[in-house]
Amino acid sequence: MQLPVSLRNAIEQESSGIPFSLLSKAAAELSDRYRQQPPAERFMTTDAHRLAYLAVRMPATFTAVSKALESVRKLLPDFQPESLLDLGAGTGAASWAAAEAFPSLQRFTLVEQDGKLIELGRKLAQEVDHEALRSADWKLANLRGNREFQPHGLVICSYSLGEIDPASASEILNAAWLATNQMLIVVEPGTMKGFETVRARRDQLVEAGAFLVAPCPHFNACPMPMDESDWCHFSARFDRTQLHRRLKGGSLGYEDEKFSYIAAAKHPVAPEAARVIRHPLRQAGYTQLQLCTLEGLQTVSITKRDKEAWKRARKADWGDSFARD
Repeated sequence: MQLPVSLRNAIEQESSGIPFSLLSKAAAELSDRYRQQPPAERFMTTDAHRLAYLAVRMPATFTAVSKALESVRKLLPDFQPESLLDLGAGTGAASWAAAEAFPSLQRFTLVEQDGKLIELGRKLAQEVDHEALRSADWKLANLRGNREFQPHGLVICSYSLGEIDPASASEILNAAWLATNQMLIVVEPGTMKGFETVRARRDQLVEAGAFLVAPCPHFNACPMPMDESDWCHFSARFDRTQLHRRLKGGSLGYEDEKFSYIAAAKHPVAPEAARVIRHPLRQAGYTQLQLCTLEGLQTVSITKRDKEAWKRARKADWGDSFARD
């Protein structure tokens, strides 16, 4: 996946205003802080940190949210929200992803606690083709202090609930769900901790009467074991810019962002039959898929004898829906 050209150019333009050595140091500091357990209360304390976030993390967040939205659109092609509430918006990555996915959006509200990130986000948004995002309503607020939001068709919490304590995250999700007219999506890093956050919010949404859209094919208790060897997450690949490669010290022209997510609707939705939860194992005579199904986790081997299923299995990828019959 490629970032929108306007976003990529705007990020590089903003990042060019600081010496690379300072930007690289700030990127390394951010990476260390993200790995802290418990995480630091404030990840970004300097302008260099914010620009490093812009260059390194915004592309990854945009890509992960775009992938989650793609799953929603495949299941619900007629879903065309008119308004978006972006909670914990940062510099607006989730809103950019939603603007690309849904031209129907006519109103954007972005809530962020860091005023300087809002300034950056507003500057970036002036480069987007989507007029409603250019004129978005940015609100300076700490999510912990907000228990009520105005109604919106689509609400997204991306990489935000996992950064705060579980009790506050639960209260924020309650408020987000009340503000949701159609769809709520939570996206977190594809780590065990990120999955734990998503799983807890999934349970909360099911208890609130939500209809799960993706990735779960059922409303039953999550069958994924909670241990360090296995958890539910997916991957989204994006093209790196030269600046991104230099800051990450990598040579590849792409990066894979691992993420966990849950999408829930206010109205009944027929879920997928199954979801591919690992890279398929492909051999000459068969394809083996690890699936999450209504009956729990299953490993299925599909051979050429099952012609229709074989065709679908050969095209199936990690994160895709899959119907055996």
